[in-house]
Amino acid sequence: MNELVFVVCLSLIAGLAMPAGAVFARLDRLHPEWLSSEWRHFIVAFGGGALLSAVALVLIPEGVEQLSIVWTAISFAAGGVCFCLLDIMLDRHQSPAGQMVAMLADFVPEAIALGAAFALGQDTGMLMAALIVLQNLPEGFNAFEELTESSNYRPNRIVLAFSAMALLGPMAAVTGYVWFANDLQLLAALMLFAGGGILYLVFDDIAPQAKLHHRWMPALGAVTGFLLGLIGSMISAATQ
Repeated sequence: MNELVFVVCLSLIAGLAMPAGAVFARLDRLHPEWLSSEWRHFIVAFGGGALLSAVALVLIPEGVEQLSIVWTAISFAAGGVCFCLLDIMLDRHQSPAGQMVAMLADFVPEAIALGAAFALGQDTGMLMAALIVLQNLPEGFNAFEELTESSNYRPNRIVLAFSAMALLGPMAAVTGYVWFANDLQLLAALMLFAGGGILYLVFDDIAPQAKLHHRWMPALGAVTGFLLGLIGSMISAATQ
């Protein structure tokens, strides 16, 4: 199989984890007794931990390798400020899309990095795809829960929209394979920008939703999500 076609298929599979997580949340809505409130908060926190691991172990380390301190600071700060402004705009329009924005902010730059990894002949592409899948599942679940609780969107339409968003994966991966592999500094700036934005969204939107008084499972969910990313990062480093 042509390598570019393989990258497209791999990134599409990774993207389809978003609607898969939404379908899981849809089943939870149909059978609310299936998961307790504590386990729902665990999944929210797990997604937040996975996002933090993406920032701390993938986006920032990869970004700082290619940029100076000044451009690192500018790129990271710009991501935080831009996502803050986006959050203000969503709030003014009463749009409950914080989890979805965080999910896409994580998925798109990682898919670009996935394509660039294959173009550069690195051995981390398959592992990166697996990590994206494991991150997108809880993030799809959380984004679906947020949208159904705070909007009038029909559940089936949300799942369909997430399925369409999965197509962003191949588009981003092809962009990384063809374009960003030839400009590693631009790729680094994008990853740091996304890292700053995700960090803002985690502490502004996801972490407060995960809080549950007198319960400890949500905090353990965040630890578990971050641990997942840490293990993946260590495996990636060992295979290089």
